[in-house]
Amino acid sequence: MASVRFTVSKAEEPAGDTDEELANEDLAHIVIADGEGRTSNKYGDGASKGETQPFMRQPSVGLHERNLALYEEEMDRRPKISNIINSFVNYENIPQHTQEEEERAAKKSQAQMGTLMGVYLPCLQNILGVILFIRLSWIVGAAGTLQSFFLVLIPCCTTLLTAISMSAIATNGVVPAGGSYFMISRALGPEFGGAVGVLFYLGTTFASAMYILGAIEILVVYIAPQISLFEDMTNNFRVYGTAVLIILLLLVFVGVKYVNKCALLFLGCVLISIGCIYIGFFIPTTVNYCNQETLEGDIALMADRITTDSGCSFEEPDGSLTPLGELFCTPPEEGTWRFLSVDSCLEYLNSSVVGQENAIPGILGGVFTENVGSQYRDAGETVKGEKAIGNQVFADIETSFTILLAIFFPSVTGIMAGSNRSGDLKDAQNSIPKGTIGAILTTSFIYLSSVVLFGSTVTGVVLRDKFGDSIGGRLIAAEVAFPTEWVVLIGSFLSTVGAGLQSLTGAPRLLQAIAKDNLIPFLSVFARGSATGEPTTALILTGFISWIGILIASLDSVAPIITMFFLMCYMFVNLACALQTLLNAPNWRPRFKYYHWILSFLGMLLCVAIMFISSWYYALVAMAIAAGIYKYIEYQGAEKEWGDGLRGLSLQAARFSLLKLEEGPPHTKNWRPQILVLCKLNDDLTPQFHQLLTFASQLKAGKGLTIVASVLEGNYNEKIADAQAAQQSLKKVMKEEKVKGFSQVLVAQNRIDGLSSCVQMGGLGGLKHNTVVLAWPHEWRQSTDDKSWRAFLETVRTISASQNALLVAKNVMLFPSNNDKYEGTIDIWWIVHDGGMLMLLPFLLRQHKVWRNCKMRIFTVAQMEDNSVQIKKDLKTFLYHLRLEANIEVVELSDVDISAYTYERTMRMEQRTEMLRQMKLTKKESLREAQALFDHHHHSSPSFQRASLNRQASEVSAFDLAVMEEDDSAATAKPSLDSIDEDGPVNHTQEKTDNGPQVTPIEEEEETTKEENGNGQTRQQKSEQFQNLMNLQPSQSNVMRMHTAVRLNEIIVERSHEAKLVILNLPGPPKMAKAEQHYMEYLEVLTEGLERVLMVRGGGREVITIYS
Repeated sequence: MASVRFTVSKAEEPAGDTDEELANEDLAHIVIADGEGRTSNKYGDGASKGETQPFMRQPSVGLHERNLALYEEEMDRRPKISNIINSFVNYENIPQHTQEEEERAAKKSQAQMGTLMGVYLPCLQNILGVILFIRLSWIVGAAGTLQSFFLVLIPCCTTLLTAISMSAIATNGVVPAGGSYFMISRALGPEFGGAVGVLFYLGTTFASAMYILGAIEILVVYIAPQISLFEDMTNNFRVYGTAVLIILLLLVFVGVKYVNKCALLFLGCVLISIGCIYIGFFIPTTVNYCNQETLEGDIALMADRITTDSGCSFEEPDGSLTPLGELFCTPPEEGTWRFLSVDSCLEYLNSSVVGQENAIPGILGGVFTENVGSQYRDAGETVKGEKAIGNQVFADIETSFTILLAIFFPSVTGIMAGSNRSGDLKDAQNSIPKGTIGAILTTSFIYLSSVVLFGSTVTGVVLRDKFGDSIGGRLIAAEVAFPTEWVVLIGSFLSTVGAGLQSLTGAPRLLQAIAKDNLIPFLSVFARGSATGEPTTALILTGFISWIGILIASLDSVAPIITMFFLMCYMFVNLACALQTLLNAPNWRPRFKYYHWILSFLGMLLCVAIMFISSWYYALVAMAIAAGIYKYIEYQGAEKEWGDGLRGLSLQAARFSLLKLEEGPPHTKNWRPQILVLCKLNDDLTPQFHQLLTFASQLKAGKGLTIVASVLEGNYNEKIADAQAAQQSLKKVMKEEKVKGFSQVLVAQNRIDGLSSCVQMGGLGGLKHNTVVLAWPHEWRQSTDDKSWRAFLETVRTISASQNALLVAKNVMLFPSNNDKYEGTIDIWWIVHDGGMLMLLPFLLRQHKVWRNCKMRIFTVAQMEDNSVQIKKDLKTFLYHLRLEANIEVVELSDVDISAYTYERTMRMEQRTEMLRQMKLTKKESLREAQALFDHHHHSSPSFQRASLNRQASEVSAFDLAVMEEDDSAATAKPSLDSIDEDGPVNHTQEKTDNGPQVTPIEEEEETTKEENGNGQTRQQKSEQFQNLMNLQPSQSNVMRMHTAVRLNEIIVERSHEAKLVILNLPGPPKMAKAEQHYMEYLEVLTEGLERVLMVRGGGREVITIYS
């Protein structure tokens, strides 16, 4: 016989058909055509290849409708992964309100920076600054080498611990630009985020004032002292500082894009200057100064004209006083004189030795030992306890370890530069930790080694000379440098101006971002920008605050203010990391693994300690500002109800927390499964599946709420004792399975209504469940009573309507206990996007010891027209940003035509459903008619059975084998889990009635006749109804859905038959009542042959995010 082919002749569509009527359309009749063109409207009777592998051609049906028809009703709300995965990875790193239009337009053309250019070098530029050049040598002279080493080490350790915490936060998803403000606002909430954002803004703004003052000091004191306008240097700082501030503001306003382009120039100046200083440390330099040796210690004399004219001597060769000596022994016109008389002054001069010495003897000069100890002084003192006389160099401010610590700390800030540029980084999660920590270690080495080298190279009295008066008003660091001091002077000036320019560029944008978030209403005026998007109003406020810092006219007074603001910021970064680690939220999955809450807590304590030991009053002011902003944002957000009296601290705290939760759903980052377990009870009021509670306890890595609920049918007044006993039974099982939560038993007249009430009313206030766990009704096929599967289906609908996530455990009796330890894989079949539940559940399960050794495998389905290579690449990128490790495989659904097996199975399903619906049979009659229907079909199509037995292994499922075996042996035993087709042939002669005894065929015929006469329906009428059922044609939509279930099941079984757990999308419940039982059959076909299955349906919101 020639081989045959199957084609489709589509039925005529009636006019006016709507989408809702599509499910009721009849599928086109199958037309069999052989090689000679002969056709037949029935299955062939031969055993040719065309019959064993039949096909249905449906050119009018789209491929996605055919392969994924089971999910097509929800494609608009739950799109296919192959369609949406690209949008997951093509995210905008920078929020829209912080990204200017020009920047967004040019974003795709920008070069993506790596660790070196994007993080490491910008952090170096921001950390290395003015303090290194003009204050570090003075700190070493005052505190001594030993204390200076620890004075520098403490801030370096603080920033290193903060960088570790920041790295954990920054690698916990994609961090938009905005640095600490965005990280903390997302980790601790808008109140803390707003408070820290304002503090960070103020610190950055005052930092611009510090850089400008440093640049003016380098210019007026060291480069061009002749431009000084006033004898009082503070007035020079105010005048020139204001002028420089105006120039920089104009540059920022006019050409901000050129500021960023000059960043490498400024960084080059810093690195060249530092390199020249390091070379100079090892090359001796002759720089003479006039030194006075006294009984109290060495004192440096100013290198002014008097000292020069006197040749650094008190007496002339003839014994008379030189102008220098006369300066010492002339009583001042105002104030007290140190000496009682001229003779006592002469005696003082004779007791001291004055002469020229080399200020920089070099590393082998032997000055290291004399610089080890500290030499703290009060203002106006030369040495401790001695006021200055004559032209001795004296301290302009009081010095101590804490004061110097506050002055030095701003030199280690700038560690946020990398996170601020996350939008321009190629791989932010990899670059930010490496670049930031690398920059901190590099700068820490530079600072610590400079402390030791300064103490080993320069004499102590010159180191304590802050402004270089003893060496002619020259900068110590510049004098050490090789080959000339001008390299350091020009380099430090340009780098300091550049740092000020960067601060004035970043601060207004940070203020604009805070204003656009609308956290602080009175700042909303600063959200507006110019026509080009520049934050003009924010720039004006920034300039005004910076000008206030310049009017202080002292770098040493501005630095402690900056220290407080940055320390508050760093403290909250450490606090955020510590809290996230301790709370162990499901979304807390940093890719950076070298962190611990103890390190974060230690960093937080260091920040607080440095704040108070540096300046306790500045610390209190900074905390008051933060607390005020916090309370203001909290008050503006919502007025809180604090209670109606003292009813106990615990009750008040619980009530406040519940009211707080009532304000709205949690952010995606804080989402965790709050589980409601719907548990069916046995006749003895014990849970039917205790494994369901075990599974719930294994999901509790999220540390959320767990409620176990059961329903008893009946009247509450009569069932109250049973309800109490059932609740005690639930509590006992919960304790055994280590489920921490609450139990409740509801008595209702109807089981469906009771389950609906549990879903709707579970929880209290904001402490409600968001995930419902229930078991698959595995015996629904064996029972003609539709209550079992109808209760399940209505519960699924209720859960979907309430926007809760749903977890359906199939074969739950095979799920592991808490004492088991599995090794293998957890396979996720991600077909449609459902809020990310499928990604989150394996992560939570792997936190438990049972699943810890299992690896994740993610399968997603692609159509032939999809780019599978790109889908896999996008999926890898998406999982990388989610900080999840899994093997990825994209499965292509080829254009396989609908097989006769699928058509046959759909027809059997519809015939059985329609028969049971119309005939309203008793259990005994249902079994008999189902057997007759099965026998009739096989007798009319003998080739089908032979073809099915010869089907290739890839097309034969456990369902098929179970049907064939039952048909051959006429077995009546109850099917096992491996034999999933429970509606197959049943030998009614062996079936027992409800009362137990067997019924003979004669007794059946008599009872049937009585029932027929009672119903007023003759055997002929029933025979006609039966014949109509035989001619029933399956619906096109049902065939498509069955095709999806069969195709997906074949692929899933092939790849995941050895998986310890298979997690896949649960299709949405049908809208029409007629399709309810079909829906149950589809799910059976979809999951048959799998040992443990978890079907998941999201609640309509995202539960996992790539953002930090």
